This record gives sequence, C-alpha cells and structure tokens, in this order.
Amino acid sequence: MKFYTKQHHYYCGIDLHARKMYICIIDQQGSVKIHKNIKTDPDTFLELVAAFTDDLVVGVECVFCWYWLADLCHKHNITFVLGHALYMKAIHGGKTKNDKIDSYKLASLFKGGNFPIAYTYPAKMRATRDLLRRRMYISRRCSELVAHIQNTNTQYNLPVFRKKLSRKYNHEGVVERFEDPEVRKTIEVDLAMINSLNQILTKLEWHIEKIARQHDYLALYLLRSIPGVGQILALVILYEVHDVKRFPRVQDFSSYARLIRPVKESNGKWAGHSNKKIGNHHLKWAIKEASILMLRDSSQAKAYVAKLERKYNKGKALGIFAHKLGRAIYFMLKNKEAFDMKRFFDQ
Repeated sequence: MKFYTKQHHYYCGIDLHARKMYICIIDQQGSVKIHKNIKTDPDTFLELVAAFTDDLVVGVECVFCWYWLADLCHKHNITFVLGHALYMKAIHGGKTKNDKIDSYKLASLFKGGNFPIAYTYPAKMRATRDLLRRRMYISRRCSELVAHIQNTNTQYNLPVFRKKLSRKYNHEGVVERFEDPEVRKTIEVDLAMINSLNQILTKLEWHIEKIARQHDYLALYLLRSIPGVGQILALVILYEVHDVKRFPRVQDFSSYARLIRPVKESNGKWAGHSNKKIGNHHLKWAIKEASILMLRDSSQAKAYVAKLERKYNKGKALGIFAHKLGRAIYFMLKNKEAFDMKRFFDQ
C-alpha cells in the first residue's frame, strides 16, 4: 500500500458520481473552505476551485467515472491523485456514511498523508486498454455460447463434439443432431451469435494490433518470445502493465498481478487470508493463460510442473509456475530482454 505524502496548501476530496460530485476543500490547518455538492460539469468545477489552484491537490476514489476529471486536472496543471477504493477503510468502515462525510474524509486523508493511491493510467493508452478489455468480454460471451451448445448436447446424451464449435467451418451438422424443433432453433440462435461475434472479434483484433504498434512495439516483441504467447495475449499483458518501471520490485509486480496469496498474521500467528481481489485480475488472467499455453508447447515446462505436482497438488503447482512466469515477464520488460528458456528453468 502506498500513500500520497506530499504537502500542499489546499486539499480537495471529491466523492464522485456519474451526475453529481461532492467537493470538500480544506487547508493545512484543517479548516473547511468549500463543502458543496455540484453537477459533474467541468466549468462548474473549475469555477469552484479557481481560488485555490495555486497549490491544490485533487483526489477521488477509483470508480468508473474518474477519466474526465483526471484529464481536466492534467489540462489545467492541477495535481490529481487516484485513491485506492479497497484501501480506504476510513470511509467504508464508518458508522455513518454519505457523500458529504466521504468527501471530507478524503480531504482529511490527504492532509494527514494517509491517502492510499492507485495508478492513474495515462490517457494516451487508456482507450486501447479498455478496448482490449471489451474484446475479452466479447470473447467470453462467445465461449458461453459454445458451452451452452455442449451442455444441451449432454442433456440429450448425444456423442461429444470432436471439433471446436467456436470455428464457423465446424458448424456443419450441429443443428441436425437434435430432433426437437425448438431445441434446433435454440442451437441455430447460438451458432448465429457465435458467427456474428467472431466477425466482430476479427475486425477488432486487427484494429487493436494496428494501434499497438504505435505505442511500444519492442515490449510487444519481447512478450511474444514466450512460448505459446500470441499477439492478443501479449497485448493484454502490455496494456495492463503499461510501464514496468512503476513497480520498484518484482514482489510489487507479483502482488499487482495477484500471483501471490496474501496472508494475515497477528502476534506471530496465522489469521487467514484477506484482500484477494486487490490487484489487476485482467493481468492475472493473462499471465495464467500464458503459463497454460507454455505448458502445452514446452516439454521442459511439462517436466517442471510434473516435478512440482509430486510435492504439491496440481492447483498449487500451476500457481507456482504462473508466479515464476510472472517474475520472468517483469525482468524481461525491465531489462528489455527476450525470453530465455534455459535461464528460466535454471533459476
């Protein structure tokens, strides 16, 4: 957990929503200068804080609608800090909670140097990252449709499919398996949606690949040197990490990628696990997917995981291997080196 500790003349805490924003500005002595609920209008916000912009810091929780405010503050040279929502126990743990109280607590956390910060993803690559996440969403909907067809096939105890249903050229004869006309119609709808989504994905992936070449082609090339990692998976890792220099240590990267299991201790005793969801689940998925693909393509990886399975169970062995690959990705991007299979398994 990192805190914002810089000193300013004025601290602005904002409880931000889609249509309204509650603003609280306090000075170094803790005196409230402004405490007001306004519309989420850029001009209204700038007019309200105009008297304090000589040395003002603005902070909001990391909610879905922070993009416009961060860009507005950057444009007008106002210091903007994104707060980590899951770490703000002072707000979520209060007996009474409302927008007015939350905005004051945000400003007070700033003043005391206790404002937990999240990474403010730069605007230049932000839209492409969100487009990649949307691509992942569409891909998963396609997988759900395939799973529904397979489940329906199992309901009627029919022979299993030998080919991938996500490919259009494997759809011949799928509908004819079923006798009931209503079931046939259901399968027709699923197949039509799969075909439509695949067409969207093809165009979307081409567009993303073209844009990515303008951002960091070297990092993309390095990630693709990992056995089994293709263009899309490399893009997901690249855009979720953005700049590996923001992680001072490999442990910080592993924690952000949710490749380690957090442990609670009290008085030297184990007290369970907590905060498993803190981190980037998109990056976690990408690295774990990369580890599975590497297992499929590398005999050395298979032997390494088999050795771990003899000591641990299968799930833990795969987790250890994914963590090892995550550490390798960190050093690859940091040192700008391609993946080295021999070095990977020697360490």
